[in-house]
Amino acid sequence: MQYIIIIISAIFVNNIVLAQFLGICPFLGVSKKTSTAVGMAGAVAFVMTLATIVTYLIQHNILNPLHVEYLQTISFILVIAALVQLVEIILKKVSPALYQALGVFLPLITTNCAILGVAILTIQKDFNLMEGVVYAISTAIGFGLALVIFAGLREHLDLMNVPKGLKGTPIALITAGILAMAFMGFSGIV
Repeated sequence: MQYIIIIISAIFVNNIVLAQFLGICPFLGVSKKTSTAVGMAGAVAFVMTLATIVTYLIQHNILNPLHVEYLQTISFILVIAALVQLVEIILKKVSPALYQALGVFLPLITTNCAILGVAILTIQKDFNLMEGVVYAISTAIGFGLALVIFAGLREHLDLMNVPKGLKGTPIALITAGILAMAFMGFSGIV
């Protein structure tokens, strides 16, 4: 039952982008095409899950026993940066087209506050390793869901007759706000 609550909460109720407003940079930057949104969602899911596992182990096996918890943020950022480099190398070899499509946004995963946020929240919420992994995967699914929905809406908006003053970023921000309000409808479920 605890895992179901974590899953529903992370995907819908406390969506990392639309409720906690973490990860806005890739959310706005990569959401112009659905195909790149799906690729970014997959890359973020991979990095977020692995980062949560590695940072949990570092926190509980190195930082806490040595009483150097103050090194948490810097050590977590180093882990995330290393994992992003791994993803970059893999994507360059496996899918050069996706690697090119993601472009500058792939290295931005390193500074994606959603990934660091999930790693830190896993520790702050006192999750065990399995709960942390479920939370990370669920949060990544929520991030991907928001990203793909938003990308689909933006593709649709490109085909619509939008007033000149609202074209581009203004209508995208208005749409993101409406999407965030729509997800607020899930509040109170858990």
